[in-house]
Amino acid sequence: MVSREQKKGALHEKLQILRSVTHSHAEDNMTIIADASSYIKDLKQKIAKLNQEIASAKHANVCQPFVSVEVLKNGFLINVFMDNCSSRLLASILEAFDEIGLSVLEARATCAGSFCFQAVGEEEGESLIGAHAVEQAVVQAIKNCPSN
Repeated sequence: MVSREQKKGALHEKLQILRSVTHSHAEDNMTIIADASSYIKDLKQKIAKLNQEIASAKHANVCQPFVSVEVLKNGFLINVFMDNCSSRLLASILEAFDEIGLSVLEARATCAGSFCFQAVGEEEGESLIGAHAVEQAVVQAIKNCPSN
């Protein structure tokens, strides 16, 4: 049987994890939950915006890649979408990141028919990279990629 203290400790631990994941600075439980709710709402809005941009690019039958770079607290969120996929495209983009001094902290990529890539990256060392420079590096990598 689980004691009341163990349940309370487990709840406290879960709230601290939630606080950490949502970058909340709150101390009390209700504010942590409110901050998490706000964080989730912001993420849903970002997803809806990206889905609209992808849908509009698809409907326009644009062969150009969709590339967006969002500035985060400690780096960038990079999104790339293309209707076609090359076997070297991911490697080309990652090489471009390396050339401009951007470390990839987390990435997801799919290339089943179309190419979809999302990454979180941060600047290596003391280098200062702007969002526009990251976007241009990705676009150039796509242009320079063999069979694109």
